[in-house]
Amino acid sequence: MNQLILLFIAIISLTIGSVLGYFARQSIAKKQAGTLEEKIQTRISQAKSETQTILAEAKEKASQILGKTKGEIDQRQQELLKNERMLLRREENLDNKFQLLEGQEQEFQQKVKKLKGIKENLESLRAEASENLERISKLSKEEAKKELLENLEREYQKDILGRIKKLETEGEERLLKRAKEILATTIQKVTIPQTQELTTTTLFLPSDEIKGRIIGKEGRNIKTLERLTGVEIVVDETPEVVVISGFDPIRRQIAKMALEKLIKDGRIQPARIEDEVARAGTEISKKIKEAGEEAVYETGLIGLHPKIVELLGRLNFRTSYGQNVLLHSIEVAYLASTLAGEIGGNVLIAKKAGLLHDIGKSVDQQVEGSHADIGVRILEKFGVEKEVITAMKSHHEEYPYESLEAVIVQVADQISGARPGARKDTVENYLKRIGDLEAVASSFPGIEKVWALRAGREIRVFVRPEEIDDLGAQKLAKEIAARIESELKYPGEIKVTVVRENRVIEYAK
Repeated sequence: MNQLILLFIAIISLTIGSVLGYFARQSIAKKQAGTLEEKIQTRISQAKSETQTILAEAKEKASQILGKTKGEIDQRQQELLKNERMLLRREENLDNKFQLLEGQEQEFQQKVKKLKGIKENLESLRAEASENLERISKLSKEEAKKELLENLEREYQKDILGRIKKLETEGEERLLKRAKEILATTIQKVTIPQTQELTTTTLFLPSDEIKGRIIGKEGRNIKTLERLTGVEIVVDETPEVVVISGFDPIRRQIAKMALEKLIKDGRIQPARIEDEVARAGTEISKKIKEAGEEAVYETGLIGLHPKIVELLGRLNFRTSYGQNVLLHSIEVAYLASTLAGEIGGNVLIAKKAGLLHDIGKSVDQQVEGSHADIGVRILEKFGVEKEVITAMKSHHEEYPYESLEAVIVQVADQISGARPGARKDTVENYLKRIGDLEAVASSFPGIEKVWALRAGREIRVFVRPEEIDDLGAQKLAKEIAARIESELKYPGEIKVTVVRENRVIEYAK
């Protein structure tokens, strides 16, 4: 019984506790809700305040912008009014000047009429005075003039003769100078250029059996020879002939001399090839020096730097369009000196410039640039006179003519190359070379037109600007140069110029 009472009391206490807890939680929730509502109201009030502040600032800025704009509009209007007033003043000034000119023109016409009248009066007075003189002197006008001239001639005969002689001397000097200019220009205009280059040397064999020995077992002999000399040995089906191909004529000559000695000796093997190539190189160096000294002695230009003499000797193994360059240089030296003597130029400068004009060709395979530019650098390095450099650098018209000797050297160079039998070329070969150059450049996309200039020494490429940008133009120039090097055979150096022209046209209506 007591246990039931205790259980009952516990249940009642639990129920009362639950009810009290419920009401306590409700009270706390109401307090928290009230606090959140107050926070929301506070935030709303702050947002309204900030919005009003922003609107006020925006209205102020808009007002400032409107004021500034209105000020600028007023200023523009004032400037327009000022310009309009200025134009009106100018128009008034022009009207005044026009009226003034009209008045001056009328005044001028009146003065012209007065002058005509005065002139007519003078003519009549002169005629009257002439008639009076003829009547008084009893001589006509022509008779009086003749007698006066005779008297003057007798009185001043010596002075007149001296004056005539002076005029004749001055006229002769002036005409002689003009004749020299005409002669130099005429010779220059009648010269004719030719073009082509030899890049192979032919070696005749005693029999076709030698070809197999030149090639050697598994080609080791010919490979050794090509590696040591830097040329290509072509052993084809042509009977008793071996062709040595390469752009460097000295290398071709070394290979030819070594092969000749090997064939004569009969022992063709890699070790012997190395020995004979070394001997041939030493012998060629000696021949180069001897050829240079002989050229200097023959032309009488003693005192040149030894290195220049050596470079001249190298020209003996270089051909230009089939013509030996050293013999061509000696010939140009003689022609230039003769022309200089005939038309009053400096004979020594013309001769030295003629001999050295192609010296750049001795190293143009190893040094970048045209042979004229290379030659200028060589001569400057070894202290050759400035007048000689000025005279030789214009022989291919890469530089303007700065002296009479420059024209003479250019003319002599053209005469030497254009004389019958000097060079081995045909019009067909020349046109084919030019056509091949233009064809290689035209094969690239984006090309508008291509021109080969300066006898094939320069190729000028015009591209379409909408297809190729500046970077692409640089890349295209390198690609064209690489294609020309790999596909074509040519002397010296070819300049590749890519032109990208962008034109913008508008019309003012």
